[in-house]
Amino acid sequence: MPKARPAILLGCAAIIMAACQPTDTPPSTTKTLHYVGVETRLLDDDLVNFRVQIGGDATRDDVDAYARCAAAQYALIRGFGFARHVRTNMREQGGVWIADAVYTISPALPRGLQTLDAEVVAAACAEQGIPTV
Repeated sequence: MPKARPAILLGCAAIIMAACQPTDTPPSTTKTLHYVGVETRLLDDDLVNFRVQIGGDATRDDVDAYARCAAAQYALIRGFGFARHVRTNMREQGGVWIADAVYTISPALPRGLQTLDAEVVAAACAEQGIPTV
């Protein structure tokens, strides 16, 4: 078996190592969000409408989370422990996402799939830096 020349091995090793190095910097994962505000309207004793607005690098998920955080905090303010999502309409206008969301609030866990434990959700919102009512 022929012996490999050291210079060739070093050259090949350098090419292989260079190929393993990242050539681009990873994209920034930091988003800039501008929480414009929350408007709250009591529609009935246990039915609440939230209109939230968020700008910057916001997405549909961001505006949905903002509405969910507002609903959770509002339920706690009113002395309730739970909320249930009824509906959300979203639109983007001039770089600002707007959500018009309706939730029911209740002292006991309501029926339905989209229920919120208000204390748990409000705490998660605080950890994530999402403002509430």
